[in-house]
Amino acid sequence: MATKKSVQRQGFKTGEFVVYPAHGVGQITGIDEQEVAGTSLELFVINFEQDKLTLRVPLAKVKSVGMRKLAEETTVEKALKTVTGRARVKRTMWSRRAQEYEAKINSGDLIMISEVVRDLFRSEEQPEQSYSERQLFEAAIDRMSREIGVVNKITLTEALKLIQKNLAKSPRRGPKTEEGDSSSSSEAAA
Repeated sequence: MATKKSVQRQGFKTGEFVVYPAHGVGQITGIDEQEVAGTSLELFVINFEQDKLTLRVPLAKVKSVGMRKLAEETTVEKALKTVTGRARVKRTMWSRRAQEYEAKINSGDLIMISEVVRDLFRSEEQPEQSYSERQLFEAAIDRMSREIGVVNKITLTEALKLIQKNLAKSPRRGPKTEEGDSSSSSEAAA
């Protein structure tokens, strides 16, 4: 059993917050040793407090699952700048876009997650989102706000307000006429 002092393995230490792509931000609470099929394994014990989830990740699998340290402050600033940009919605079937959004959310990459937040954000004067769009948007903004909250040492509510403040700066998306390349719409009118 790991003692309460800070133990470090593969650049990660107990008590540290990390990002596990499929679950978001968690805290390493310890390093356990377990015997599995006659082999002794060292495991990071990661607690995801909001999800009431504890995950055990073998040290050998850390790289392959994409576990990483929290984003730097410059990356957080870049992510917040990303959400202020114009939404880039591809003209493909929703099921295909939904898969792409899901993959971006589960990548654990803060910039990719912020792109999903930007692309699925709807202001009050825009049409209502479908249930699946809303679900993906909520998952993305939740992951983004958790990481920004821990990096900036602010509450989850403050992180959400910060993201929403930046979303409010984004150009308004009107009717679906000028999305994509503007030269193609003028050619189509000719």
